[in-house]
Amino acid sequence: MIVRWGLEELPQVLREVGIERPLLVASPRWSSLDLPSAARWDEVPSERIEAPDDVDGLLAVGGGSAIDTAKAPSAARGLLVVSVPTTYSGSEWTHTFGVRTPERRMVGGGGGGRMAGIVYEPELTLDLPREQTGGTALNALAHAAEALYVKGRTPEGDERALEGARLIADLLPRVLDQPDDLELRTHLLEGASHAGEALAIAGLGLGHAMAQAVGGTYGLAHGRSNAICLPAALRFNSELVPDEVRRFGEAIGAPDDPAAKVTELAGLSGPTRLRDLGVPEDELPELGATAAGRAGNQANPRPATPEEVTELYRSVW
Repeated sequence: MIVRWGLEELPQVLREVGIERPLLVASPRWSSLDLPSAARWDEVPSERIEAPDDVDGLLAVGGGSAIDTAKAPSAARGLLVVSVPTTYSGSEWTHTFGVRTPERRMVGGGGGGRMAGIVYEPELTLDLPREQTGGTALNALAHAAEALYVKGRTPEGDERALEGARLIADLLPRVLDQPDDLELRTHLLEGASHAGEALAIAGLGLGHAMAQAVGGTYGLAHGRSNAICLPAALRFNSELVPDEVRRFGEAIGAPDDPAAKVTELAGLSGPTRLRDLGVPEDELPELGATAAGRAGNQANPRPATPEEVTELYRSVW
């Protein structure tokens, strides 16, 4: 993966990966940017995107929804993707993706996105709203936490995860207090990048399986879903892999109760209970069954049963 900092590096990255005629995938929010494109797709997220025959790659600009939207035609056509992330989601690092309607309902997903380059431009995060700043940063924190104990973990992934967790926990409150501070935003983006790389190395766990099920069912933001579900997953996994969960806790400054620390961080920018997002209590068993069957749960140190996941949902309802 080619990784560069500064939007001025984008043309060179596109040249290095051999993209001359990219399909630009970006919401209308970014229409004022001077970005190279042979064609443009601005419905984000989208379940119906197709790459025209005359493009030779994809340029995704935006958060996880834009980058995931670009991955579908990348996988279908074998086209390379260069990403310019504008949130802290980490989607730029992984080949897997969810397919959502414009209403954010999950209707599919897959793998095979050909991620070739990343260009980070911290200035594009300066006007990120408080809720999205906190939600996507908590999503990145979940990447770091789970990379430390899922079945695909490695020493390299652990190193990235711990550094990402440390930076995110330290910088998120400061960024929320001083959202216009470019230096703080830059370091928070660095933390999210470390966490995204850890995710790419190790994979997802139970917390993400829970977040994907609830977010995809009700059209909720993936970041906020992770912010709410991660503490429950940490409590579950603290019984299975206490040393690994404690390492995560030490990185975020809360070795004895990392779940409580994550809830505290989540509460700085939005709700911390599923009920506040409109999730019906009587549908938690169905959500539990859905989440239990997801790949992230299967990669957990021990997969949680549908009944266990339901109780975890109840703990954060």
